[in-house]
Amino acid sequence: MTDPSAVTVAGEPTSVLLPGHDVPLGRYTTVRRLLPQRPRRMVGAWCFVDHFGPDDVAGRPGMRVAPHPHTGLQTVSWLVDGEILHRDSLGNRQSVLPGQVNLMTAGRGIAHSEESPAQHPPMMHGLQLWVALPDGARHGPPRFEHHETVPAVRDGGVTVTVVVGALDGAHSPVVVHTPLVGAEILMTAGSATRLPLEPDFEYAVLAMTGTAEVGGVTDAVTPGSLLYLGTGRSGLDLRSDRGSRLFLLGGEPFDEPLVMWWNFVGRSHSEIVEARTDWMAGHRFGTVTGYAGDPLPAPEMPTVRLKARDRHGRTSG
Repeated sequence: MTDPSAVTVAGEPTSVLLPGHDVPLGRYTTVRRLLPQRPRRMVGAWCFVDHFGPDDVAGRPGMRVAPHPHTGLQTVSWLVDGEILHRDSLGNRQSVLPGQVNLMTAGRGIAHSEESPAQHPPMMHGLQLWVALPDGARHGPPRFEHHETVPAVRDGGVTVTVVVGALDGAHSPVVVHTPLVGAEILMTAGSATRLPLEPDFEYAVLAMTGTAEVGGVTDAVTPGSLLYLGTGRSGLDLRSDRGSRLFLLGGEPFDEPLVMWWNFVGRSHSEIVEARTDWMAGHRFGTVTGYAGDPLPAPEMPTVRLKARDRHGRTSG
């Protein structure tokens, strides 16, 4: 599928199926980028979604992403298989394993690296997500947190793990700055459930493995695409005949226009230029120690002025 496709189910808001595209990440990893896209830049404050794997990395380096900077966002790392070692300019060194959460809050600026350890599991599969920070939080100090466990709710053959926010009575300890939810949904073959949703939130679902019927849309959710569900839903029906692993994204619509360029999230062209200049000059972001390689240089700025865009992709200046 090459174009967004609207799917209408009687009595439900219109769903839109958005295809992802492959993007190289470092030298050894290719990811499927599901957000941002032209028709849909955000889901709540979720502004960036990469799905990687499942990849066989036995005898291979696996993930190697050299030190690079971030501003104005939070990164959320979620694994199904494998291990990723995080290092940052605050001095944190932390592996994330399946079922654990690494959350890095960039605030006004941080740098980090991500790599598979030298002795790593044979498979790698997971999500890397960004959350845009609202104006009141984006200039704050950087920080990092690691959670060994997050809560799960079980209903027959369905297990819902709440990575961020709250869902169906379970509350994640992960600290975010806007009303938000992110949850993995593991479904055995022939299982079904109905999730309670917030009508004021907008939602989307992606498949990490398998296929599922979501909100009455049969087998529309397959790996490699994102089903945008919009707002106005008080519940979501899910069914999987063969089994699947889904991920639910949701949150209050984020109304602040953003400029997203390279690894920076800001509000204006000049902010991005300043962040790039600081990174290349060795200012603001600190130093990541322990990574065997040089930091990533920033790409050249585009020849046209960057414009802030809202969640629909409309420019605001």
